Amino acid sequence: MRVGIGHDTHRLESGRPLWIGGVQVPSDRGAVGHSDADVLLHAITDALLGSGGLGDIGQWFPDTDPQYAGADSSRFVEIARDELAGLGLAVVNLDVIVFAESPRLSGFASAIRERLATLLETDIDRINFKAKTGEGVGPVGRGEAIEATAAVLVDGHGADREASETT
Repeated sequence: MRVGIGHDTHRLESGRPLWIGGVQVPSDRGAVGHSDADVLLHAITDALLGSGGLGDIGQWFPDTDPQYAGADSSRFVEIARDELAGLGLAVVNLDVIVFAESPRLSGFASAIRERLATLLETDIDRINFKAKTGEGVGPVGRGEAIEATAAVLVDGHGADREASETT
């Protein structure tokens, strides 16, 4: 078993779409970024890569590379998932938190969980989604930014298991 943790923050700006977990959420402000700026999928990608000892999202999908301009961050998750599969690892469970002052996200939890389960090729009961506000504190609390944190547990028949069986 391996654990990965990911975190991401994006500035919010008027007139931009807001993508959270592969779901477009109605809002007058959206995240700013090189790709589609899906803060949750970026945190999940980092967690997946970390669980496999594969570096981070910036190494795999640099914001200096024009091929990722406006990219759908779902693809980042799929690539990280497939890299883990190549190591014989699969998601056991995923727990995520999105921090945003607005919009309120509880009404989107089911759609986000469904999308994440599809992207990770796992059962929806292995995906947990939580939304929190900034309570008026810091950039999130002032409505200037959105943040996400993801923790993933992976397991499988990869090199770690084989190495531990021989020792």
